[in-house]
Amino acid sequence: MFYCDLSGLKGPAPDLPTSLTVERKRSSSELASDDLETMTSFWNPELATRNLKERFELGASLWLIKSNGRLAGYEWTLKGGTVEPHYFPLGADDVQFLDLQVFPKYRGRAMACFLMTHILHTLAAEGLVRAFGEAAEWNAASLSCYAMTAFRVLGRASKFTIFGCSVVRWAKPKPASEAAGEQSGASRQIHSGRETMLTGNH
Repeated sequence: MFYCDLSGLKGPAPDLPTSLTVERKRSSSELASDDLETMTSFWNPELATRNLKERFELGASLWLIKSNGRLAGYEWTLKGGTVEPHYFPLGADDVQFLDLQVFPKYRGRAMACFLMTHILHTLAAEGLVRAFGEAAEWNAASLSCYAMTAFRVLGRASKFTIFGCSVVRWAKPKPASEAAGEQSGASRQIHSGRETMLTGNH
């Protein structure tokens, strides 16, 4: 689990590379047909279409990151609540980050880091207070991305169901020395991704 104190973010988001743009959508009608097709055809079209409809109805925002005008990835944010029952309730000015996706063609170029940083600064400018996100321990790419943003580790949680009731087990964050080692490795990965993106190599 990750946490960001948005009140600590000052000023506008850092400039994106000239090849990248970020767009925010609040309804399906705002999505261009080619972007919608890219999102829904990447995996189960029926489920993807249903998720789009349900999340927009909840008031979620969809953030698109584009490379030279082509959709490279996206992330959802939801203010004041969560899409599904969560580890803990969110306040009215809290926001949940969820379902970060970078399409295979654009991976390894720090797209997720650029997108998340842009979103955090935008939400901070809107007066929101806290942001929360999560990543599975096996997902090295997501962990690296979180480590290179303003998010910090809140804790480690395991959620399971017993007789229809959700049970959450919390663990302390890793010691600072171990976490620093992870972040150093993440820094090398993101830095390498930026160099690849800026030089145009694949």
